[in-house]
Amino acid sequence: MLRLPPFRYLAPRSLDEAAQMLAQEGDQAMLVAGGTDLFPNMKRRQFTPPVLIGLRSIAALKNISGSPEQGFRLGAGVTLTTLAENPAMLEHYPALAAAAGSVSTPQLRNMGTIGGNLLLDTRCNYYNQTEFWRQSIGYCMKKDGDICLVAPGSPRCWAISSADTAPVLVSLGASVRLVSVRGERVLPVRELFRDDGMDPYTRAADEILSEIMLPPANGWQSVYLKLRRRGSFDFPILGVAVALRTAGDGTVGDAHITLGAVASHPVEATDAAALLIGQRLTPDLISTVAAVAAKRAKPLDNADLTINYRKQVTPVYIRRALSHFM
Repeated sequence: MLRLPPFRYLAPRSLDEAAQMLAQEGDQAMLVAGGTDLFPNMKRRQFTPPVLIGLRSIAALKNISGSPEQGFRLGAGVTLTTLAENPAMLEHYPALAAAAGSVSTPQLRNMGTIGGNLLLDTRCNYYNQTEFWRQSIGYCMKKDGDICLVAPGSPRCWAISSADTAPVLVSLGASVRLVSVRGERVLPVRELFRDDGMDPYTRAADEILSEIMLPPANGWQSVYLKLRRRGSFDFPILGVAVALRTAGDGTVGDAHITLGAVASHPVEATDAAALLIGQRLTPDLISTVAAVAAKRAKPLDNADLTINYRKQVTPVYIRRALSHFM
């Protein structure tokens, strides 16, 4: 049986109190909300923080406010189940509802939060294993080792971003609010990520993700498709998020295509999306765009199924996603 390492648990009642605790505890502390990813990682000794600061008692993090016309503000502590079943999300931001509803199992979606999923630790077949397994192979660069076992000659870690909601929020043009004792800052979700498997986020160690801000719906349509071995529970092998806005004559006015689980960060296929602007969707155009977008996906041998299969299926899923808008 895998057991949690010892830790001290703090339960702030407000965001300000949580920020103060995080500043005081420094590198000794980690934040936890639902804990659906952190606690298993702690059992496997990927993380062994002496202090956990729990965010579940902070009511302000559980709010959803706004309107389709003005945009929505989602507290980082809103559960994935709540998001997946929210009528406004289902109608106006269906890709986000679909992504939230595709995470893991119902029980874990009841605990897991949108903030926790967005800041999900990057994953790799050589990293997400027990301490005994990792020790037997000499560890990897991401934890306790100095070599990336996926690409031994590489100077960097290639662990992949596997958060279902991340590519959707990037395609939707969402922003996040980060709070600390130093103040707060707002930045686009796309700027929250960096292409680094070991240090994948631009969030500072003393910052708390307090909310996600969705822009006005304004005629945008969206879809999210997820590839995984099983129909539930599994992390994505590929995520395809597409957001389109069409004019009255059926031509595409704006478009965003973002791929998940193909790199250490959500990958935007901007060149492919640009091919859609001013055009009406046709099977030939969709096939062309899918082929261009798929070139942005360069999977390595650090996730489920084979590299060749994942490469071949990428344009198929992009075509399926775009076909939803025809």
